[in-house]
Amino acid sequence: MGKTSVILTAAGMGRRMQSSLPKQFMLIHEKPVLMYTMEQFYQFDPKMEIILTLPKDWFTHWETIMSEYDFHIPHRIVEGGKERYNSIKNALECCTGDIIAVHDGVRPLVNHETIKACLRAAHEKGAAVPMVSIAESIRQIDGDTSKAVDRANFRLVQTPQCFQREVILKAYAQEFHSEITDDASLVEKSGHAIETVEGNIENIKITTQSDLKYAGMFLK
Repeated sequence: MGKTSVILTAAGMGRRMQSSLPKQFMLIHEKPVLMYTMEQFYQFDPKMEIILTLPKDWFTHWETIMSEYDFHIPHRIVEGGKERYNSIKNALECCTGDIIAVHDGVRPLVNHETIKACLRAAHEKGAAVPMVSIAESIRQIDGDTSKAVDRANFRLVQTPQCFQREVILKAYAQEFHSEITDDASLVEKSGHAIETVEGNIENIKITTQSDLKYAGMFLK
């Protein structure tokens, strides 16, 4: 499969947490969320190149807590940009992998099976994302009205989103625009089809205090 790089995106400020501490640094069982996430990829493949995007103002904080926790997983820190697009574009300049994965730093519950399936599919097809079925009923909003839609026709998209190097570099040669929701949407806009694989249902993106409690049940 060749060399693999993973970009861990952790440049957000997590305002929905209603906390001055960005969510990637919040603790689960006395350890920052971001450390759990990085450990998942390092344990999957210790040779994987890890690129971490962070807000510049939080570089020192990360270095301090790495020292406090005696955390020594090899990685490179890249300054995050105004938008996720800018953060990824900055990180891509540092990636040397043949396959490049992009993963939310606040998804510590991704399992090795999901990582493996995404990387394999990207190696074979060029671009792959994990997704899971929707358990709840959903409705489509149209102005002041709504209507029920068949949830069987929809999926929740997760990360890591994985791509052959030339595929994601071509995608990020495009200019930023508001329709970009994730890396896969940008790759799709560049003309490349997206392969989908089954994710793991517990692989949530931590955005609220309830999510922290949920993740804590799995990370005992």
